[in-house]
Amino acid sequence: MTGAAGGSDKTPSFEMTWGSSTSSGYCSEEDSSSEFEQYFTARTSFFPKIRKHDLDVKQDEQVECGKQELTTTDIQQKVKEYNAQINSNLFMNMNKDGSYTGFIKVQFKLARPVSVPPPKKGGHDAGGRKASEVKRRTSFYLPKDASKHLHISSRTSAREVIEALLKKFTVVDNPGKFALFERSERHDQVYVRKLSDDEHPLRLRLCAGPSEKILSFVLKENETGEVNWHAFSVPELKNFLRILQREEEEHVKQIVQRYALARTKMQEALAGSTPG
Repeated sequence: MTGAAGGSDKTPSFEMTWGSSTSSGYCSEEDSSSEFEQYFTARTSFFPKIRKHDLDVKQDEQVECGKQELTTTDIQQKVKEYNAQINSNLFMNMNKDGSYTGFIKVQFKLARPVSVPPPKKGGHDAGGRKASEVKRRTSFYLPKDASKHLHISSRTSAREVIEALLKKFTVVDNPGKFALFERSERHDQVYVRKLSDDEHPLRLRLCAGPSEKILSFVLKENETGEVNWHAFSVPELKNFLRILQREEEEHVKQIVQRYALARTKMQEALAGSTPG
Protein backbone atom coordinates (compact mmCIF):
# COMPACT_ATOMS: atom_id res chain seq x y z
CA MET A 1 0.00 0.00 0.00
CA THR A 2 1.19 3.46 -0.68
CA GLY A 3 0.35 6.85 0.67
CA ALA A 4 -2.63 7.26 2.98
CA ALA A 5 -4.55 4.08 3.61
CA GLY A 6 -7.83 5.00 2.00
CA GLY A 7 -8.73 1.77 0.17
CA SER A 8 -10.00 -1.54 1.38
CA ASP A 9 -7.55 -3.79 3.22
CA LYS A 10 -8.65 -6.65 1.00
CA THR A 11 -7.31 -5.04 -2.15
CA PRO A 12 -3.91 -3.63 -1.22
CA SER A 13 -1.91 -1.70 -3.74
CA PHE A 14 1.85 -1.76 -3.99
CA GLU A 15 4.60 0.47 -5.29
CA MET A 16 7.80 -1.33 -6.13
CA THR A 17 11.28 -0.33 -7.12
CA TRP A 18 13.57 -2.91 -8.65
CA GLY A 19 17.32 -3.12 -8.40
CA SER A 20 18.57 -5.99 -10.55
CA SER A 21 18.03 -7.95 -13.73
CA THR A 22 15.45 -10.70 -13.97
CA SER A 23 17.01 -13.86 -15.29
CA SER A 24 20.27 -15.75 -15.61
CA GLY A 25 19.10 -18.37 -18.10
CA TYR A 26 15.83 -19.52 -19.58
CA CYS A 27 14.14 -22.02 -21.84
CA SER A 28 10.64 -22.60 -23.17
CA GLU A 29 7.95 -25.20 -22.87
CA GLU A 30 5.05 -26.02 -25.20
CA ASP A 31 1.68 -27.36 -24.11
CA SER A 32 0.59 -29.55 -27.02
CA SER A 33 -0.43 -33.12 -27.71
CA SER A 34 3.21 -34.14 -27.48
CA GLU A 35 5.07 -34.48 -24.23
CA PHE A 36 6.26 -31.34 -22.54
CA GLU A 37 9.81 -30.28 -23.09
CA GLN A 38 11.87 -30.65 -19.97
CA TYR A 39 13.10 -27.33 -18.68
CA PHE A 40 14.56 -28.27 -15.32
CA THR A 41 18.32 -28.69 -15.30
CA ALA A 42 20.81 -30.59 -13.20
CA ARG A 43 20.61 -27.79 -10.65
CA THR A 44 17.21 -29.15 -9.65
CA SER A 45 17.24 -32.16 -7.36
CA PHE A 46 14.78 -34.05 -5.21
CA PHE A 47 17.42 -34.34 -2.52
CA PRO A 48 18.17 -30.79 -1.28
CA LYS A 49 21.36 -30.11 0.61
CA ILE A 50 21.05 -29.21 4.28
CA ARG A 51 22.16 -25.66 5.01
CA LYS A 52 24.12 -25.49 8.25
CA HIS A 53 23.03 -22.01 9.20
CA ASP A 54 19.36 -22.22 8.24
CA LEU A 55 18.23 -22.60 11.82
CA ASP A 56 14.80 -21.77 13.09
CA VAL A 57 14.73 -19.36 16.00
CA LYS A 58 12.28 -18.97 18.83
CA GLN A 59 10.10 -15.92 19.08
CA ASP A 60 12.26 -13.01 20.13
CA GLU A 61 11.62 -9.37 20.85
CA GLN A 62 11.34 -8.48 17.17
CA VAL A 63 8.62 -11.08 16.56
CA GLU A 64 6.73 -10.10 19.68
CA CYS A 65 6.93 -6.44 18.73
CA GLY A 66 5.68 -7.23 15.23
CA LYS A 67 2.64 -9.02 16.64
CA GLN A 68 1.77 -6.45 19.29
CA GLU A 69 -0.76 -3.74 18.62
CA LEU A 70 1.29 -0.63 19.36
CA THR A 71 -0.37 2.63 20.30
CA THR A 72 -0.25 5.54 17.89
CA THR A 73 2.21 7.29 20.16
CA ASP A 74 4.51 4.25 20.22
CA ILE A 75 4.38 3.96 16.44
CA GLN A 76 5.14 7.65 15.95
CA GLN A 77 8.15 7.35 18.25
CA LYS A 78 9.47 4.23 16.52
CA VAL A 79 8.99 5.75 13.05
CA LYS A 80 10.88 8.85 14.18
CA GLU A 81 13.74 6.73 15.54
CA TYR A 82 13.77 4.58 12.39
CA ASN A 83 13.96 7.54 10.02
CA ALA A 84 16.78 9.04 12.06
CA GLN A 85 18.93 5.94 11.45
CA ILE A 86 18.67 5.61 7.66
CA ASN A 87 20.98 7.25 5.12
CA SER A 88 18.62 7.07 2.14
CA ASN A 89 15.20 8.34 1.16
CA LEU A 90 13.48 5.09 2.11
CA PHE A 91 11.60 6.70 4.97
CA MET A 92 8.57 5.43 6.81
CA ASN A 93 5.53 7.69 6.89
CA MET A 94 2.61 7.84 9.29
CA ASN A 95 -0.99 7.90 8.09
CA LYS A 96 -3.89 9.63 9.79
CA ASP A 97 -5.60 6.33 10.59
CA GLY A 98 -2.62 5.10 12.63
CA SER A 99 -1.13 2.88 9.94
CA TYR A 100 2.19 3.62 8.29
CA THR A 101 3.96 2.91 5.01
CA GLY A 102 7.58 2.19 4.20
CA PHE A 103 10.01 0.04 2.26
CA ILE A 104 11.21 -3.50 2.75
CA LYS A 105 13.97 -5.20 0.77
CA VAL A 106 13.42 -8.81 -0.27
CA GLN A 107 16.30 -11.03 -1.37
CA PHE A 108 15.64 -13.95 -3.70
CA LYS A 109 17.17 -17.30 -2.74
CA LEU A 110 15.42 -19.65 -5.14
CA ALA A 111 17.02 -22.95 -6.11
CA ARG A 112 14.47 -23.80 -8.79
CA PRO A 113 13.37 -21.94 -11.92
CA VAL A 114 10.17 -19.90 -12.02
CA SER A 115 7.65 -19.97 -14.86
CA VAL A 116 6.28 -16.94 -16.71
CA PRO A 117 4.09 -16.61 -19.80
CA PRO A 118 6.09 -15.75 -22.95
CA PRO A 119 5.48 -12.56 -24.96
CA LYS A 120 2.32 -12.75 -27.04
CA LYS A 121 3.02 -13.10 -30.72
CA GLY A 122 0.63 -13.58 -33.61
CA GLY A 123 0.96 -15.79 -36.65
CA HIS A 124 2.15 -19.37 -36.63
CA ASP A 125 4.86 -21.22 -34.81
CA ALA A 126 7.66 -23.24 -36.42
CA GLY A 127 5.36 -26.23 -36.82
CA GLY A 128 2.75 -24.28 -38.73
CA ARG A 129 0.26 -24.18 -35.89
CA LYS A 130 -1.57 -21.04 -34.94
CA ALA A 131 -0.07 -19.29 -31.95
CA SER A 132 -3.49 -19.00 -30.32
CA GLU A 133 -3.79 -22.80 -30.29
CA VAL A 134 -0.52 -23.34 -28.43
CA LYS A 135 0.00 -22.55 -24.77
CA ARG A 136 3.61 -21.71 -24.05
CA ARG A 137 5.49 -20.89 -20.88
CA THR A 138 9.03 -19.75 -20.22
CA SER A 139 11.06 -20.80 -17.19
CA PHE A 140 14.22 -19.14 -15.92
CA TYR A 141 16.47 -18.93 -12.88
CA LEU A 142 16.50 -15.70 -10.93
CA PRO A 143 20.00 -14.40 -10.15
CA LYS A 144 21.34 -15.50 -6.78
CA ASP A 145 21.94 -11.90 -5.74
CA ALA A 146 18.58 -10.54 -6.90
CA SER A 147 16.86 -8.21 -4.43
CA LYS A 148 13.76 -6.05 -4.69
CA HIS A 149 12.39 -3.09 -2.76
CA LEU A 150 8.68 -2.98 -2.05
CA HIS A 151 6.74 0.03 -0.78
CA ILE A 152 4.05 -1.46 1.45
CA SER A 153 1.77 -0.70 4.37
CA SER A 154 1.92 -1.87 7.96
CA ARG A 155 -1.26 -3.82 7.15
CA THR A 156 0.33 -5.76 4.26
CA SER A 157 0.72 -9.43 5.14
CA ALA A 158 3.59 -11.75 4.23
CA ARG A 159 1.30 -13.63 1.83
CA GLU A 160 0.39 -10.37 0.06
CA VAL A 161 4.08 -9.53 -0.28
CA ILE A 162 4.74 -12.89 -1.97
CA GLU A 163 1.78 -12.47 -4.32
CA ALA A 164 2.88 -8.94 -5.21
CA LEU A 165 6.41 -10.11 -6.05
CA LEU A 166 5.13 -12.91 -8.26
CA LYS A 167 2.68 -10.58 -9.97
CA LYS A 168 5.41 -8.05 -10.70
CA PHE A 169 7.48 -10.77 -12.37
CA THR A 170 4.34 -12.24 -14.01
CA VAL A 171 5.27 -15.56 -12.41
CA VAL A 172 2.51 -18.10 -12.99
CA ASP A 173 3.67 -20.57 -10.35
CA ASN A 174 1.38 -21.23 -7.39
CA PRO A 175 2.16 -18.69 -4.61
CA GLY A 176 1.92 -21.57 -2.16
CA LYS A 177 5.27 -22.83 -3.49
CA PHE A 178 7.03 -19.83 -1.94
CA ALA A 179 7.51 -18.52 1.58
CA LEU A 180 8.90 -15.34 3.11
CA PHE A 181 11.64 -15.72 5.70
CA GLU A 182 13.30 -13.34 8.10
CA ARG A 183 17.07 -13.61 8.41
CA SER A 184 19.20 -12.28 11.23
CA GLU A 185 22.83 -12.50 12.31
CA ARG A 186 23.70 -12.87 15.96
CA HIS A 187 26.94 -13.99 17.61
CA ASP A 188 28.49 -15.07 14.29
CA GLN A 189 25.47 -17.26 13.57
CA VAL A 190 22.80 -16.83 10.91
CA TYR A 191 19.22 -17.53 11.96
CA VAL A 192 16.29 -17.98 9.60
CA ARG A 193 12.61 -18.07 10.52
CA LYS A 194 9.67 -18.65 8.23
CA LEU A 195 6.98 -15.97 8.50
CA SER A 196 3.37 -17.04 8.80
CA ASP A 197 1.03 -15.82 6.08
CA ASP A 198 -0.67 -13.28 8.35
CA GLU A 199 2.47 -11.66 9.78
CA HIS A 200 3.23 -8.08 8.73
CA PRO A 201 6.80 -7.59 7.42
CA LEU A 202 6.79 -3.79 7.76
CA ARG A 203 5.97 -4.06 11.46
CA LEU A 204 8.95 -6.39 11.90
CA ARG A 205 11.10 -3.94 9.92
CA LEU A 206 10.05 -1.07 12.18
CA CYS A 207 10.76 -3.00 15.37
CA ALA A 208 14.17 -4.23 14.17
CA GLY A 209 15.30 -0.92 12.69
CA PRO A 210 16.87 -0.42 9.25
CA SER A 211 19.89 -2.69 9.76
CA GLU A 212 19.89 -5.56 7.26
CA LYS A 213 22.22 -7.50 9.55
CA ILE A 214 19.72 -7.45 12.38
CA LEU A 215 16.81 -8.30 10.10
CA SER A 216 16.40 -8.97 6.38
CA PHE A 217 13.72 -10.68 4.30
CA VAL A 218 14.32 -13.61 1.97
CA LEU A 219 12.00 -15.27 -0.55
CA LYS A 220 12.62 -19.02 -0.79
CA GLU A 221 10.86 -22.18 -1.80
CA ASN A 222 8.25 -23.25 0.71
CA GLU A 223 9.86 -26.48 1.91
CA THR A 224 7.98 -27.94 4.88
CA GLY A 225 9.63 -31.35 4.84
CA GLU A 226 6.76 -32.87 2.85
CA VAL A 227 6.20 -31.82 -0.73
CA ASN A 228 2.68 -30.68 -1.58
CA TRP A 229 2.48 -32.32 -4.98
CA HIS A 230 -1.06 -31.06 -5.52
CA ALA A 231 0.34 -27.53 -5.78
CA PHE A 232 2.12 -28.42 -9.03
CA SER A 233 0.70 -28.51 -12.52
CA VAL A 234 0.56 -31.64 -14.69
CA PRO A 235 3.55 -30.64 -16.86
CA GLU A 236 5.62 -29.88 -13.78
CA LEU A 237 4.80 -33.27 -12.26
CA LYS A 238 5.79 -34.98 -15.53
CA ASN A 239 9.11 -33.11 -15.47
CA PHE A 240 9.67 -34.11 -11.83
CA LEU A 241 9.14 -37.78 -12.81
CA ARG A 242 11.74 -37.40 -15.56
CA ILE A 243 14.19 -35.84 -13.13
CA LEU A 244 13.55 -38.57 -10.55
CA GLN A 245 14.08 -41.30 -13.14
CA ARG A 246 17.31 -39.67 -14.38
CA GLU A 247 18.69 -39.35 -10.86
CA GLU A 248 17.71 -42.94 -10.04
CA GLU A 249 19.42 -44.24 -13.18
CA GLU A 250 22.55 -42.24 -12.35
CA HIS A 251 22.66 -43.62 -8.79
CA VAL A 252 22.17 -47.17 -10.05
CA LYS A 253 24.94 -46.69 -12.62
CA GLN A 254 27.36 -45.45 -9.97
CA ILE A 255 26.58 -48.38 -7.67
CA VAL A 256 27.00 -50.93 -10.47
CA GLN A 257 30.34 -49.39 -11.45
CA ARG A 258 31.54 -49.37 -7.84
CA TYR A 259 30.71 -53.06 -7.34
CA ALA A 260 32.17 -54.00 -10.72
CA LEU A 261 35.44 -52.29 -9.80
CA ALA A 262 35.55 -54.06 -6.42
CA ARG A 263 34.84 -57.40 -8.10
CA THR A 264 37.65 -56.83 -10.64
CA LYS A 265 40.16 -56.04 -7.90
CA MET A 266 39.16 -59.15 -5.96
CA GLN A 267 39.56 -61.32 -9.05
CA GLU A 268 42.98 -59.79 -9.73
CA ALA A 269 43.99 -60.49 -6.16
CA LEU A 270 42.85 -64.11 -6.47
CA ALA A 271 44.72 -64.57 -9.76
CA GLY A 272 47.93 -63.25 -8.26
CA SER A 273 47.82 -65.22 -5.04
CA THR A 274 49.37 -68.65 -4.55
CA PRO A 275 47.40 -71.49 -2.97
CA GLY A 276 48.55 -72.21 0.46
